[in-house]
Amino acid sequence: MGSFNSHEQPQQQLEEEEEEEVEDLDLELDQQAATNTSTRDLELYHHHPSSAHSLHREAEPPNALHIRQLLIRCADLISHSDFAAAHRLLSVLSAKSSAYGDATERLVHLFARALFLRLNTNNTGSTGSTATGSYSILSWPPRLIRPRQEAHYHPHHHDLQVYNEAESEAVHSCYLTLNQITPFLRFCHLTANQAILDAIDEGLQALHILDFDIMHGLQWPPFMQALADLPSPPLLRLTATGTDLALLRKTGERLLRFAHSLGLRFQFHPLHHHDDHHLPILLSSGAVAVFPDEALAVNCVLFLHRLLEHQQVVPSSSTSGSCSGINLSMFLNSIKALNPKVVTVAEREANLDRHPLFMPTFVEALDHYAAIFESLEATLPPSSRERMAVEQIWLGREIAEVVKCERRGQRYEAWEVMLGRSGFSNVPLSPFALSQAKLLLRLHYPSEGYRLHNVLNHSYFLAWQNRPLFSVSSWH
Repeated sequence: MGSFNSHEQPQQQLEEEEEEEVEDLDLELDQQAATNTSTRDLELYHHHPSSAHSLHREAEPPNALHIRQLLIRCADLISHSDFAAAHRLLSVLSAKSSAYGDATERLVHLFARALFLRLNTNNTGSTGSTATGSYSILSWPPRLIRPRQEAHYHPHHHDLQVYNEAESEAVHSCYLTLNQITPFLRFCHLTANQAILDAIDEGLQALHILDFDIMHGLQWPPFMQALADLPSPPLLRLTATGTDLALLRKTGERLLRFAHSLGLRFQFHPLHHHDDHHLPILLSSGAVAVFPDEALAVNCVLFLHRLLEHQQVVPSSSTSGSCSGINLSMFLNSIKALNPKVVTVAEREANLDRHPLFMPTFVEALDHYAAIFESLEATLPPSSRERMAVEQIWLGREIAEVVKCERRGQRYEAWEVMLGRSGFSNVPLSPFALSQAKLLLRLHYPSEGYRLHNVLNHSYFLAWQNRPLFSVSSWH
């Protein structure tokens, strides 16, 4: 826990004053909300385009709407460098939210924690991010710090939770759990798989798949099974990229064993790299060999957004007001040069690419993750350990990266523009892919809240209520 020094008052008296200040601040904020005070943060919310997709915000319980407004207000204070007021408001949010409460309380708990991490970074100049995408958790809930004491506030080194092997294992474990308890990954994987199968010509001798960031390879066993069921299955070559060489090798070994059990001819080629930023150079250097007798499929499932992160951007002329990354353009041009038969793209439906404007990104992220947390609440009991792990570790990590502007993203319309600029044209998805997605939801995630949308068959969207969460599309 962070510490500060004070020689003016005994510790007990300090704590009593802290509690009084929290109560006074809470009362003041309650009065402001009751009188519908017009503040910058609420104006941003009510006029933000994503509010049109919000999940019936007007029907939310008063307490849920109030705590949401407090959270947005806190983000606004931080964006305007009013750190002392933001810290006091975080104390109120920590008292009003809980990792064990309802969907709103859990969501606010994680966003408040993420704001606390951002606040501490602004105050100390430290960073909780590493190349692996981890985040450090400082003391939470925060201690109320008065302005006269803020100069003495310095977190101890033991307050910083170092990203280590145990944390890495926890993240990977949560990824597997996420695949089990939500339809998000399976929807993306199965729809992309069907797009690749639909692109295979009859009598094909060899199929080469270039999969970016394969991780545990969860996408490929169902695909390999479908391929093995063909009258004359082609040779399958899988080139898989990743930054964790040990994980790449383990994934390859598992897939090789599975292919052997199916009698499927299969080759696995790990393509290890240290940073996504170097992928365009790696591709242009001939690291991926494509033979004349094989068709190439490129799989970018939840990957392209990473090429928007930590890089220079140039303004986009699209109506979405997005920015396209120079590194992303180089990557897409390198893929185009490989002349793939099909390119599959899956991404989350959230415009998190509004740098340097923090508040629109924050509100967009809040709406996106609110829908995800509501879907978890509707399908899993509050006591579910799996739900708790996914929320606290996997989603908490994502939220922290978004709030610290280290995770970016775009909606389908922006990806359509960027892919078109690199010479790709959309390939309509088959009706069978939609039927398969419907079957997935009906059999494994029977909730009326999940919905499937399609736009002229160009892209399929998985939504919660009326809010699209993920999209899958196919390109050539």
